[in-house]
Amino acid sequence: MELYDFLRRVRLNNNREWLAANRDEYDYLRRRWLGQVDTLIEYVSEWEPAMASQTARSAAYRFARDTRFSQDKSPYKTYFSALLSPWGRKAERAAYYLHMGPDDPDGDPAATGSGVYGGIWCPSSAILKKLRHAIVDNIEEFEAICSAPDMHRHFSGWLGERLKTIPQGWDRNHPQAEILRLKEYGRFSPVDESVFGSPDWPRIVSARMRMLKPLVDFLNYSIDEDTGMPQV
Repeated sequence: MELYDFLRRVRLNNNREWLAANRDEYDYLRRRWLGQVDTLIEYVSEWEPAMASQTARSAAYRFARDTRFSQDKSPYKTYFSALLSPWGRKAERAAYYLHMGPDDPDGDPAATGSGVYGGIWCPSSAILKKLRHAIVDNIEEFEAICSAPDMHRHFSGWLGERLKTIPQGWDRNHPQAEILRLKEYGRFSPVDESVFGSPDWPRIVSARMRMLKPLVDFLNYSIDEDTGMPQV
């Protein structure tokens, strides 16, 4: 697959001089990928109508890395990615995330190259506190969402950081202690690179994202409740 072959070469030649010499190829692959993300958004809009206001340009992340606070000064990412949300890429909301890139060459299981994520990543302390209370207050609904067959099959386990102990103010023997220790609420499903070799991959990925809709809706409803935040 052309995009993955290109990204593998970026991993081996991650410098501005190499990308400048291969700029035409990058521009072609980026334009084609953005067109495919626009198609993905069209599919997602069929079951999430508010997404129709978004475009690939508003969803896609930059290819250049922000190296200001990183010891790794490599200028470029080795993947393409996009966040799908009716509120835009920068809103502090639960959303859907697409990650496309080769697997880690050293076989690091934590560096899976391609997949679909749904949930909220790195929420503020105020939103995280609110979500913890919403989950505990609606635990039966929350557990039903998380144990649904499609969720269990494709999105098992939580992705992200967690506290070493239960948050302050909660009983350390609380029955939902493990859920309360989470610092973000999201699920990830690896998608094999071969899927993206199919011209039909936007439809396939949309179907996978749709499995996450009950979780994303629950989180956003909990964020919005009694906050006055605009509904979409």
